[in-house]
Amino acid sequence: MSRRRGIMSERFKEELAKDLGFYDVVQKEGWGGIKARDAGNMVKRAIELAEQQLAGGK
Repeated sequence: MSRRRGIMSERFKEELAKDLGFYDVVQKEGWGGIKARDAGNMVKRAIELAEQQLAGGK
């Protein structure tokens, strides 16, 4: 079975991590080092941004 490609680009994930305040953990430990709560908040924020974009917002 092939590995699934991520939907979010690496750059976008890094920007979200910076905005949410845990990019330092990503730099030190990689994406596996973040807390589940942080990962959930990152997905939640990405969804909010996508909804804003679809609605013609910012």
